[in-house]
Order: sequence, then C-alpha cells, then structure tokens
Amino acid sequence: MENAAIIEILRGCGSLLEGHFLLTSGKHSDRYCQCAKLLQYPDRAARAVEPVAAQAKALGATAVVGPAMGGIVVAYELARQLGIRGIFTERENDVMALRRGFEIAPGERVIISEDVVTTGKSTMEVAELLTREFGATVVGVCCLVDRRPEGVTLPLPIYSATELNVKTFEANDCPICREGSLPLVKPGSRKKI
Repeated sequence: MENAAIIEILRGCGSLLEGHFLLTSGKHSDRYCQCAKLLQYPDRAARAVEPVAAQAKALGATAVVGPAMGGIVVAYELARQLGIRGIFTERENDVMALRRGFEIAPGERVIISEDVVTTGKSTMEVAELLTREFGATVVGVCCLVDRRPEGVTLPLPIYSATELNVKTFEANDCPICREGSLPLVKPGSRKKI
C-alpha cells in the first residue's frame, strides 16, 4: 500500500517522476522513482527510512548490506538508525562481491537494503553471496520503495517505507507511445537485462 507521507517526501524532492519511462526490462512505465534525488537530503532520507527501521528492529540483525549503487546510502542510514554496521557490495567483473575489507561472520544476521526493489535481481545476488560465501543468515530485505509488479515474489520478507504502484507496458503495446504526447526517457543506470 502506498504510504502518503513517504510519497509526499518523494514528490517533494523530485524523486517520484511521472511521464513516459523506458525500464531496464525494455518495458515502458508511467512512473519512475529516482531515490538518488531523495538521498541527497540527509534529513528527508532519515524520515523516509524511519518506518523501515521501525519494522526492522525486531529482526536482530548486526549488519546492513546494500548493493552499490542504490543500496549504499540506504544501508548507511538504516544501520545508523538501528545502531549496527552498514556495509555494501559492489560488482567486480559483473559479479556481486564484498570488497574493501568488509567481513561477515558465519551465522551473522544481516539485512539487505535497497533503494527500490522491482525484480529483486540484485537483492537475490547479494543474498546468495552472503549465504554461500560467508554463511550469513539473511533475515530480510529493507527498501524505501517496493515497486514489484504483481506476481513478483522473493523468498525473503520485505520491509518498505512505501509500495509504489507503477503501470508497465510492453514496448509494442504502450498507450503512452500511441498517445504521442510524452517523450520516452531512460532514467535508470542499469543496463538492459
């Protein structure tokens, strides 16, 4: 369910965009959430993370791990609010890796943090890395925005500040394209999958 207060924070800093967008999947959408615009304001980011931190307190985690790029600042702020460590993964040769001397102990309870969860691809790459290579226990996924399309589920519990309903269309059957009044914009940074 959309949280009106969080949606207002996103709109207020230009994070929630409305128009005609080309997604990584190749589909088109009517809305796009660019959380980097929110995360440039520490006070607003802290307010947006508060409801997520409230949900995550009971998880008993000792670390928050965010995949680069979008999860780094969220991991830091969530860890700050929970009073635990915040670290991040990054791609090395197109594979998620824990670098920079970061460590996870076997059995350590960790939260994966994201700015936006859509397909869960990066989230699950991080979960696999943490469990397979380090023996961690991933206790949940925390994000600012859960915008998973209907039918997309993850094998981990998700705690979000808000859900975001986004209409998506196949590129060859897009009503926004047919209308012709809005240019198609590619706002994301990830290459097409």
